[in-house]
Amino acid sequence: MLSYKELYNACQQCTKCALANGRTNLVFGEGNIKADIMFVGEGPGHDEDMQGRPFVGRAGQLLTKMIEAINLKREDVYIANIVKCRPPNNRVPYPEEAQACLPYLRNQYAIIRPSIIVCLGATAGRYILSSNLRITRDRGIWTVRNGCHMIATYHPAALLRDTDKKKDAWEDLKKVRDKYNELISDKHKCDTANS
Repeated sequence: MLSYKELYNACQQCTKCALANGRTNLVFGEGNIKADIMFVGEGPGHDEDMQGRPFVGRAGQLLTKMIEAINLKREDVYIANIVKCRPPNNRVPYPEEAQACLPYLRNQYAIIRPSIIVCLGATAGRYILSSNLRITRDRGIWTVRNGCHMIATYHPAALLRDTDKKKDAWEDLKKVRDKYNELISDKHKCDTANS
């Protein structure tokens, strides 16, 4: 496993897929590297490619509001994507592009060790939860692997396109908030018992 800085440098130099040729900036991920919650989207869009930061455009502004709605700040969580370079015209990453980038995301996960992963949209859900995932059918359902609680919800961009989905997304976010509060409470009880 690479350190955070080593991993960032490896991603900066990566040419494992054609997406590297068209990027303006690497969009590595950002946030608290000791975060309990990790949000994972599909890939950078135009604004993200320009700034080298994940979720900074309209969908990113909505994600920030979603995080704040569950009583957290953007700085409290970690935000990343399946791919770290922008696919042309914001298309869905091809399987070979995602497969080339996934080891980097796994390394980020191994460094951060979040208790919760929130998959934003079908692409993130398919690569993290199940290749058969259907977002409308499978959102809001918890999966636990190696002690990490994982859930999929709609991507903020989908909520901007179809505001009718916001109610379901809010139900999913409340589940995330409640699970986070439960895990933090359990952690606090363990710390108190061990002190």
